[in-house]
Amino acid sequence: MSTSYTGCKLCRNLEALDFEITMAFQPIVNITSRTVFAYEALVRGKSGESAGDVLARVNDDNRYRFDQTCRTTAIELASKLGMQSLLSINFLPNAVYRPASCIRATLEAAERFEFPASLLMFEVTEAEPVRDPAHLGNIFDEYQEMGFTTAIDDFGSGYAGLNLLSQFKPQIIKLDMELCQGVASDAEKRILTDGVVHTATRLGIKIVAEGIENIDDFFILREMGVELFQGFLFARPEIERLPAPDFSIIDSIPPSPGAVAEVLSAKA
Repeated sequence: MSTSYTGCKLCRNLEALDFEITMAFQPIVNITSRTVFAYEALVRGKSGESAGDVLARVNDDNRYRFDQTCRTTAIELASKLGMQSLLSINFLPNAVYRPASCIRATLEAAERFEFPASLLMFEVTEAEPVRDPAHLGNIFDEYQEMGFTTAIDDFGSGYAGLNLLSQFKPQIIKLDMELCQGVASDAEKRILTDGVVHTATRLGIKIVAEGIENIDDFFILREMGVELFQGFLFARPEIERLPAPDFSIIDSIPPSPGAVAEVLSAKA
């Protein structure tokens, strides 16, 4: 992957934020191979402030610097911690002016900290309105051409729904926790979630179920064909550490027989 980008003016004159950040990491696990598929980098304050507290300090004046700082901080820590999986980084589409130019600092950080750029995965949330669909589509196209993995986070929670899949052609969608949590006990939610999983699968898009805390929800989603999971059931985020997931939970607790039978009956 080339690192010859000259960068836009903002890239060449990147100033430091006026507040410090660090990253917590949470694994996305493959329950078939029982391996870590990726670690998501989750922004935190240097004194342990939550993501919400940090994001409350982001505005139009520092949005670009914040986005770039998150990327480089995540890469630096991933390298120091010896990460071997994909590194998933959340990005702000409105902070990317020209994808090929604005990626310069990211590529330089990957080179400087000796982290393979091919292991970078970029997530954009569906929970916020897409102000410029064409711009976001261009970002996804260029990032995929550069060899990065692209993902839509919080899928099913937001503004465009299934249209996002045809517009942006992400490689991965992360099902919003509102679709995943309680799916074992809510028949309507199971129908909706199974529909999204079926559609994405037919389009060749990988699915991550996020916010998984309940064992019955996990088993139902697995029966739907989901293979990638993220949530407290496997590991909690840890600041500047790569938590090891607990795979024993897969075999240690049986699913709810009635709920699983209902899913299998609906799919027959």
